Amino acid sequence: MQAIVQTNDLCKYYGTGENMVKAADHINIAIEKGEFVAIAGKSGSGKSTLLHLLGGLDHPTGGTVRIGQTSIFSLKEAELAAFRRRKIGFIFQSYNLISSIDVLENILLPIGLDGKKADAAFLEDIIESLSLKDRTHSMPNTLSGGQQQRVAIARALAAKPDILLADEPTGNLDTKTGMEVMHLLKTSIRKYGQTLVMITHDEELAQMADRVLLIEDGRVVS
Repeated sequence: MQAIVQTNDLCKYYGTGENMVKAADHINIAIEKGEFVAIAGKSGSGKSTLLHLLGGLDHPTGGTVRIGQTSIFSLKEAELAAFRRRKIGFIFQSYNLISSIDVLENILLPIGLDGKKADAAFLEDIIESLSLKDRTHSMPNTLSGGQQQRVAIARALAAKPDILLADEPTGNLDTKTGMEVMHLLKTSIRKYGQTLVMITHDEELAQMADRVLLIEDGRVVS
């Protein structure tokens, strides 16, 4: 199998001396193409830090992150920003939709920022799969939390990224809606052959993954 994401001695430290916090402490992981991996751990364990490092949203104290053939922290800031738009799809707990544009414009935003045209047939299929066909011209503030998160998933999938990174994607949803969104997300990544890395503190959600990485004090312990 081909590793789509690989870290080597990845570290992120805050502070110095006795006050040093090792949010990521020599993490070595490999995630295969098409795999669904959950990163689980208690609050403060370092799981969010790891996800932000994998997505190039934060810079490490040491070590490397490789996505495909690219060592992402060898890129200049502008190159890294472009790489994130093209290669990484983000799904956040707070949806991060832009309130002044409609659902379809939100989904197309990363593609438009890259100056590209969307694959119309692919886009239509995503919208259909995520039950958003009747909502494409709705504004985000008219949608339920579950619908907003489905828009965020569609936006993440639309650019055909190499990897999806999801940060507590059901954290703002009630249990029933959260499970519905997770089933849709899992169905979508299987349908489109996507790789998903998701952080969660919910053991039930973690068990939906192919593999669970448990983090304690910045280290992968199992």
